[in-house]
Amino acid sequence: MSLLFAGLDVSKATLDLHLRRPDRPAEARTFANPPEGTAALAQRVTEHPPTLLVVEATGGYERAAVAELVTAGVPVAVVNPRQVRDFARATGRLASAPPRRAGTDPLDAEVLALFAERVRPEVRPLPTPDHE
Repeated sequence: MSLLFAGLDVSKATLDLHLRRPDRPAEARTFANPPEGTAALAQRVTEHPPTLLVVEATGGYERAAVAELVTAGVPVAVVNPRQVRDFARATGRLASAPPRRAGTDPLDAEVLALFAERVRPEVRPLPTPDHE
């Protein structure tokens, strides 16, 4: 069984998913971020569950998607955007020019999938409603 790593770039309106595995071509898809999109995302991801899915903390836009994925049994790591930005610079995936943060981007999802594969951040459980 080959390893599958996923990156999910989140914005208010969209969810960009990038799947990478060593033995197949990469796959990229975009979903809407309202509840219908998160359900479709979870359905797609659970067809062939990844070893790890990484998503950046975006101030809340990621919460519904992360909850849907974790409930579906997908191992999800929510990471600090600065870690991913530093990783992207170190691997040459991000130029030293001013950051390009004009919204969601399939390239960001690709970098997140690469981050998942190379760094393998820790998966943590969802916070309880009281903790949140």
